[in-house]
Amino acid sequence: MSGIKQEKLAEQLIEKFINKTAGIAVIGLGYVGLPMAVQQAKAGFKVIGIDINTSRINMLKEGQNYIQDVTDKDLGELIKSGRLCVTTDFSLLQKADVVIVCVPTPLSEMRQPDLSYIKSAVHEIAQNLRTGQLISLESTTYPGTTREIVLPMLEGSGLKAGVDYFLVFSPERVDPGNKVYHPKDVAKVVGGITPLCSHVAVMFYKQSLKTLVMVSSPDAAEMTKIFENSYRAVNIALVNEFMLLCDRMGLDIWEVLDAAGTKPFGIQIFYPGPGVGGHCIPVDPVYLAWKARAYGFQPRFIELAEELNNRIPEYVIQKIITVLNDYGKCLNNSKILILGVAYKKDINDVRESPALKIIKDLQARKAIVQYFDPYIPQLPLPDNQCLLHCIELTRENIAEADLVLIITDHSSVDYQFVIDNARLVIDTRNATRQVQKGREKIIKI
Repeated sequence: MSGIKQEKLAEQLIEKFINKTAGIAVIGLGYVGLPMAVQQAKAGFKVIGIDINTSRINMLKEGQNYIQDVTDKDLGELIKSGRLCVTTDFSLLQKADVVIVCVPTPLSEMRQPDLSYIKSAVHEIAQNLRTGQLISLESTTYPGTTREIVLPMLEGSGLKAGVDYFLVFSPERVDPGNKVYHPKDVAKVVGGITPLCSHVAVMFYKQSLKTLVMVSSPDAAEMTKIFENSYRAVNIALVNEFMLLCDRMGLDIWEVLDAAGTKPFGIQIFYPGPGVGGHCIPVDPVYLAWKARAYGFQPRFIELAEELNNRIPEYVIQKIITVLNDYGKCLNNSKILILGVAYKKDINDVRESPALKIIKDLQARKAIVQYFDPYIPQLPLPDNQCLLHCIELTRENIAEADLVLIITDHSSVDYQFVIDNARLVIDTRNATRQVQKGREKIIKI
């Protein structure tokens, strides 16, 4: 009878998906969760967004947007119409047919996986779990999390996954600021505790996404996401190592990469920079390395890539010291103007940005640091309670700096204007590629 029961529950839930009568709840309204909530509401579902951050919830209730990948127009219309409701009340999970978990998965101070946000969200789900719900974990985590952590917590409710409710892992594939690939255009990977769990989830995501990829288990889906980001981390580390070598040999790494990129097969070009940032590349490979050690396996490529990428901000500091010394200045009391503190161009996200470490190190060495970033009006620095404010990018502010350091290559910056007025510029992103005049002031890494 249990087989008939679970198939009946699945059919009823899928019918709700097709008719758009299913209620959707999204836990965590950050860079992944809010776009997901808006996407599902635009697809025709009624969505409840839940977050523990009351100020964030109050902003959303007023239609105030804080995520670039969500348009003010879409958010305002959905909030006003009631198709997207936001709250801190987890008891409303009982009304949802689908619960999507999009909470952070950071590293602890000891650089170990911090699953506290996932555990907190799953605890709330377990308190409100009912028959016939689909639970989808989207937060990036190590292989085994859904089966070893989430499943036991949910089954403490007395309900059984694959029989009374459906549980899957379906990793987010959000690329903040990407103008080419929007979330609805990116294939969605789904791995369920049972094949029926996967089928139900695929039928749900099919209502708003173009391409679904079903894998055999949550573990396989979790590993898929970790592999994607480890692949990027390792290749960025490789090109960063080439950057260090080219610097020693007096070669231009950017020239080398441009030439290598002309080969039409067998190569994908990655680029160096001042360090890696964002949630994915600095964090996710560490999750895998931690889990691998539980199996007596040492992922040497991944650990070496992390070590090398973590060295790059210090290389940038040493480059600043060397360049200033060459011009008769010491770093102590020098004025450093940093252009761009977001972790990548044209976004307002500073998570794990190399700018944070570079600024902290510069201040520790008694440099006077200012920054300009059109997307970041103020910048809280970790550990030292310091708050910096964005200055205007005027001729006077540029000219007063002993050195301008380009960390993020925002498209809106007029780099010729910067070079015209700067004394010296260290360019970590090749942002000044198109600059014609004053190239003698530019030092590239």
